[in-house]
Amino acid sequence: MFFSSLRARWGMPNGYRDVLGVGLPLVISMASSTVMQFTDRLFLSHYSVDAIAAALPAAIVNLLFLLFFTGVAGYANVFIAQYCGSAAPARVGAALWQAIHFSLMGGVLLALLWFVAPFMFSFAGHPAPVVRLEVIYFRVLTVGAVFMLLSSALSCFFSGRGLTRPVMVANIAAMIINIPLDYALIYGAWGLPELGIAGAGIATVAGWALTFFFLALATFTRRHDAMFGVLRNWRFERALFLRMMRYGLPSGVNYFFEIFAITFFVFVIGRLGRVELAATNIVFSIDSLAFLPMLGLNIAVSTMVGQAIGAGKPDAAGTAAMNTLHLALAWMLCIGVMFIIFPGVLLDMFRPQDVSVQEYVPIREAGVVLMRFVAFYCLFDALSLVFFGAVKGAGDTYFVMWAMVVGCACMVAVIVIMRLWFDAGLIALWVVLTCYAVALSLSALLRYRGGKWRSMKVVETVRRSPDAGPC
Repeated sequence: MFFSSLRARWGMPNGYRDVLGVGLPLVISMASSTVMQFTDRLFLSHYSVDAIAAALPAAIVNLLFLLFFTGVAGYANVFIAQYCGSAAPARVGAALWQAIHFSLMGGVLLALLWFVAPFMFSFAGHPAPVVRLEVIYFRVLTVGAVFMLLSSALSCFFSGRGLTRPVMVANIAAMIINIPLDYALIYGAWGLPELGIAGAGIATVAGWALTFFFLALATFTRRHDAMFGVLRNWRFERALFLRMMRYGLPSGVNYFFEIFAITFFVFVIGRLGRVELAATNIVFSIDSLAFLPMLGLNIAVSTMVGQAIGAGKPDAAGTAAMNTLHLALAWMLCIGVMFIIFPGVLLDMFRPQDVSVQEYVPIREAGVVLMRFVAFYCLFDALSLVFFGAVKGAGDTYFVMWAMVVGCACMVAVIVIMRLWFDAGLIALWVVLTCYAVALSLSALLRYRGGKWRSMKVVETVRRSPDAGPC
């Protein structure tokens, strides 16, 4: 009975096969990005304990701003999906270009953060050597962030149409270049200078630039211009841009507060001590191996829901969401079991060269306990990723934004109270983080089950052209 049900769900429209067809290349793409980040932190953890202590806070603060802009630009994915579902491929190019215009503006604004970096990281209260490295790493990432934003916009042209292999190929190519470049620039090899944490940042930016280059070549072709207007529709369209901002800005704010919560958490942990900060940074780095690939399924379910809503088929959207959830839970369950059974093996991969086995013992012991928290809440992360992705694919971005804002505010308030009045330590703060993850997942589940998303749509009503080609 069980296996016959699996077979039925595999072959049905928007079943497991369709979800994997759209989602697996995106999962591999996200896994490629995760491997690049993992490699950064693995090499830096062996380079020095200060480098790995600085890498995660700097990377998270960069993401705090970067993901706001990618959240807005990346919402072009839903517009393109709904235009395709509505059989209006001629509008795809216009939607893509509004995301490109926004990405260019965002790249300029992010580069200006160069000047405020020293103030931001000195405010955290981390040791002076760590602050200096945080500023260096952050500045390199923000100056090169425009390539990441443009790549996010261009990837929507493919993911919104459910054709995700070009995105996968571009990200794999970037990973292949990034890993050896990472090693060479951090340690100084093959004639390149030893740049330490700055080298890690330069290698990451090079990966972003290469991804943008590949996606641009694949996007701006005469064939795509004839079908979707990717070249001729380059102009700024005020009405379409403002509509994209209406739905995309809440998505950006959602990402901003999601990362802000983690950033605040890491900065508070940093005030507890070097051991607590290093253990938390390492565990988050390992957790990213499980969590970030699932963002591929988040994009996939938004795409499939968007296409179904554009076609006026909310039941098909619901089928896609539930089948995506099954796959996400299966992945997270496997990851959670691995985190419980093999925490020491994973943690030992991050022991810095300048830390002896004896000195690493307290970091390792703390990390083993924290890995159990991750193993528990990763299942709830799957619920959040799938159900928030589903309702955003229909256009329900304001609820997702407010759920994230309220959840973040509550978590920050509880952490401040526990630190100021109860002198809470590492374990108590991780309990708060876990409760935050569980609360978000429950809000996502309740909103999805409420069904309001079924009657939403983000694109204008376009008359179906009988001779319009498929997306």
